[in-house]
Parts: sequence; C-alpha cells; structure tokens
Amino acid sequence: MQPTGNQPLSGIRVIDFTQVMLGPCCTQVLADYGADVIKIERPGAGDLSRTSIADDPDGLNNPVFRSLNRNKRSIALDLRKDEAKEVVYDLVRNADVVVNNFRAGVMERMGFGYDRLSQINPGIICAFGSGFGPSGPLSHKGGQDILAQALSGVMARRADEATPLSIYPTALCDYTAGMHLVQAILLALLQRGKTGRGQSVSVSLFESTLAMQMQEAAMWLQRGRHLNWGAFPLTGVFETTDRAVVMVGAFKANPLKDICAALGLPDLSAEPRLSTFAGQVEHKAELHRRFRERFASNSTEYWLSKLEEQDVLCAPVLTLPQSLDHGQTKANGSVIEIADGRGSYELLGSPLTMDESAFAVRHAAPDLGGDGRAVLEEAGYPPERIEALISAGIVAGEKRGEAA
Repeated sequence: MQPTGNQPLSGIRVIDFTQVMLGPCCTQVLADYGADVIKIERPGAGDLSRTSIADDPDGLNNPVFRSLNRNKRSIALDLRKDEAKEVVYDLVRNADVVVNNFRAGVMERMGFGYDRLSQINPGIICAFGSGFGPSGPLSHKGGQDILAQALSGVMARRADEATPLSIYPTALCDYTAGMHLVQAILLALLQRGKTGRGQSVSVSLFESTLAMQMQEAAMWLQRGRHLNWGAFPLTGVFETTDRAVVMVGAFKANPLKDICAALGLPDLSAEPRLSTFAGQVEHKAELHRRFRERFASNSTEYWLSKLEEQDVLCAPVLTLPQSLDHGQTKANGSVIEIADGRGSYELLGSPLTMDESAFAVRHAAPDLGGDGRAVLEEAGYPPERIEALISAGIVAGEKRGEAA
C-alpha cells in the first residue's frame, strides 16, 4: 500500500451509514485523503452494492463495491437492537462526521438524527444525501440516479430532438451529488474550526442534477429559450470508415471555414445563407449531411489529423476499454492496483492531484463486519463486552477461538 504522509483529513473520523453510490463515493474521497471511515453495515447483507450484480453473489469480490469502498473499515451492527444503537452513540462521541443517504426521516426514526447526535457530540457534522431533499413533495420518495435524470430535465434534453428518449448509462447524478456532499462536509469542517460547533448539511440527486444545468437554467429563466450545446450546427458525432469522430465547431471566429478546409470542402461560410450562426442553425441538416459524406470516406486517424491541422476541436469516440488503455490515462496514473487477502485487482484512483497531500491507498475495501472487533477495542470496549455483543448477534463477527 502507498504511504499516507501528511494527508489533509488525517485525524478526522467518519461514521458512514451510506450504501450504493451517492454516499459511498463521497465517503471514499474522505477516506482517500486520510479520514478514518467506519462503515456501518447490516449483518449478513451489508451495503446493497456488495451483491448488486450477479458477478459475485457472496459480496467478497464485487467490482462495484470495491470501486466505492477502499480505505474504509466495516462494522456490522443489528440496529434493531438498542445495544447496537448504544454502540453507534459511543462511536459518535469521538467522531467528526456522520454520513447517510437513506430516505428523509430514516435516521431520525432510528435515533440518529442531528438533534440527537449533537446532544452527544456538539461538534458532530451530520451529512445527508437524499433523492430530492429533506422537505417538499418528493422528500420521502426513494431517490435513484435514473429518476433524477428524468425529473431534473436532463433526460429530456437531447442534441437531436428526433433521438428517442433514453437513460444515460453512467450514474452522473449519483456521482455529482456525492461530490457536492464532499464539498458540504469540508465546508462544515472549516466552519467548525471557527465556531467549534457542528451542523447538519445535505444535498440531493435532484438539486445536484439541476445545478449541473446552471447555464441552461439561466437561459430559460432569463430569456425563455433553450440552450443546448450538443445541438450547435457545427458540432456532432460522425462515422468514419473505422470508428467515429466527435467535432466541436465553436470558439473560433469562423469555424465553418476551418471545418471545410479540413474536410476538403469549398468554403461554405462564403455562402450568404451559411455565413451566420442563425443560417447554420437553419441549414444544420444539410451541413451535417455533407459532413457525414466526407467523414465516411476515410479513417478516424486521417480526419483527426486534418481537423487538428485547422485547430478544430475534435476527438475519437473511444470505448471505455480503449479509454482505460489510452496513453493519457497511463500518464495520469488513473488506474491503480490494490491487493487484499484474495489477490490483487485494478481500480480507478483519485482524479485529484495535490502536490503536498497525495491520494493514498491504506487498505482495500473491507469484508462485511471485518473490522468490528478492532473498532470496538479502539472505542474502549473491554474484551468481555465485545464477546458478549458478538454472542448476542448485536455485532456480527467471530467469537474468539472460531475460525475466521
């Protein structure tokens, strides 16, 4: 594993009730930069992402879980029992942050709302990631990335209105909300450094996905017009003889002239009807037809070289495996290798580059409840009480003398 050095969140303890993606991608950032993240899981089941794909039904080698939970520790508690809740209260006494992404009201019903936890620890920061926010008509609705895509307007916005509505296949809403939750936690930690007091902070999939559309929302709110960067007349994806090229004809004085030079077409911008942006919008179908004919006549690499010569923004359309194998990915060190007791595997690391406080892998994603005994020992529990909690099924784990 990599050395930790002086990581910015060393000494910060996080009690992590999160599961699936929004919450875990948030707490993994905190863990990657030094925080001690203690993951609270259900005995026998754990985080839903442990078994969310058929690839690994026992949850030990699930790539989805591994991608979101490195550098964390796991304790499995049966929170239906009062003694398990007392364990949580004991952990909160020496914690800095509690994070959850349950539905609104769940933490309060379990006895872990901010009002209760702040009585135990006035400096505690309670961070809540939800589907739609802590109040309002959708607050108690189950949140999910695809629902946020639909309700936020993202799903309805397409580069071409003739394209059927579809689901974006990457969980962009979960990831964005998770990163917003990281920001809220870090800001709350800074504020606590000034006031000594904790606070409750929250983000939602819905609001984070709206926030991604700040430019488009401003155009609609102030002008009543739609802004669609993907629908610009000189921008598009074009098939070549072997793959495809994406071209962005913008941010230049006369991009159409340069595109025509690259594609070996006469200067279409010299035609009065195509000399303005409005004219290009009106005749977009004709322009794209001519572009498609030219791109279909040669290879991706050929057209990329021609477009680059004219300084037209362009890129090949890669598959994820191709992107992971790209020279830039390797130069950035984006793919890392992690080892655990079952072998080694690769994951994407942190996209942040910090000269004085590097990302570090301290340990692999935890086994379900695998750190329960150590967490309780650190909390000051004597051995006999730990054994009693395990024997009673309040804490999942092996009794002393049993095989691991």
